[in-house]
Amino acid sequence: MSGLADQGARPHVKCLACTLSRLCLPASLSADEVDQLERIVRRNRPLKKGEYLFKADEPMEHVFALRSGAIKQYLLDAEGNERVTGFVLPGELLGLDAIGATCYRSYALALEVSLVCSIRLDQLVDLSGLIPGLRYQLLHMLSLGIQGKDEHLRCSHGRADQRLSIFLLGLSARYHERGLRADVFTLPMSRSDIANYLDLTLETVSRLFCRFTQAGFVHCVGREVRIVDQPSLVNLSRLEEPT
Repeated sequence: MSGLADQGARPHVKCLACTLSRLCLPASLSADEVDQLERIVRRNRPLKKGEYLFKADEPMEHVFALRSGAIKQYLLDAEGNERVTGFVLPGELLGLDAIGATCYRSYALALEVSLVCSIRLDQLVDLSGLIPGLRYQLLHMLSLGIQGKDEHLRCSHGRADQRLSIFLLGLSARYHERGLRADVFTLPMSRSDIANYLDLTLETVSRLFCRFTQAGFVHCVGREVRIVDQPSLVNLSRLEEPT
């Protein structure tokens, strides 16, 4: 995902200069309001691949905005098995699902070198009370988090080919929102992670990628995916279950 990684090449880029600001908390804020937000934003050191941003049951004090890289969020079930709940891309927030709780609810693991901005929750709440635009954007991003959970439900039901097509189309749309190519992108997550997220086996996901390639829907080289026939993927994602 070199395009996204390049966006984080300069670790001290301010909010107004960040190409992702229109997707993040500064969206729709005036320059003076962004300056107020800047005062409570802390830019952390890069996370290495495989490093945790936070873990479940750790005290919840900050929310985070991803600036570059990719992060996997997951839960552990009663048997200690990992259940992937989402993949966070630059411009998206982490930790919002723990608002109102004392601890984080999930694990957040860097899938590649990632840069994050951190904001103390109490400071963000106080500032959003003073800036209506910030309060609106925070609610908007909370809403996007709920929509993401709805999308996960869509991706974990229906036939296996429907699930994968919905997943690939969703990633395509998210890359497009970030000004990147929607038809060619590199998957930051492994196929095992995709299988876990879609509630499928690794063998099924690998077989589906081969099938999609043979059908001319996509072309895959390693983790790079080129969407060749988007209308067919869209059509596949909408097919009804046989009666």
